[in-house]
Amino acid sequence: MPENAAGKTALVTGASRGIGKAIALKLGTMGFCVAVNYVNDDAAAAATVAEIEAGGGSAVAVRADIGNVEEVRTLFDHTLSRYGRLDILVNNAGVRLFKPMAAVTEAEYDAVFDTNVKGVFFACQMAARHMADGGRIINISSSVTRVLMAN
Repeated sequence: MPENAAGKTALVTGASRGIGKAIALKLGTMGFCVAVNYVNDDAAAAATVAEIEAGGGSAVAVRADIGNVEEVRTLFDHTLSRYGRLDILVNNAGVRLFKPMAAVTEAEYDAVFDTNVKGVFFACQMAARHMADGGRIINISSSVTRVLMAN
């Protein structure tokens, strides 16, 4: 474990599965306290926390929809209340639609935009307000930003 990770906190959005889970687990093995954000799957989030704790780390699952600014605030409040600080924010949560563009409704567009853009912006804003010098914000995107998917 790197000496500089002890006692530091990381918040990973979309951390109950996939890449977010892998990032949360790695940060946990490095000695970071980890806030595991998720939106739907309580069991998957609990499993991620259990894996971090089984490795000797500290973690908490925090349900919050990143597309909802009030829930982003609650996510940060809960993380800071639990650990007292924030050193790393990993914006990993994201959604996409698997349908032709011509069939996308306004509500579906809003849901994607809220999570993938608005949520990331306000999570960065909250992190900037609470991180000490040396904090890090990591934003993850996907190949969908570069490769048009045929439908």
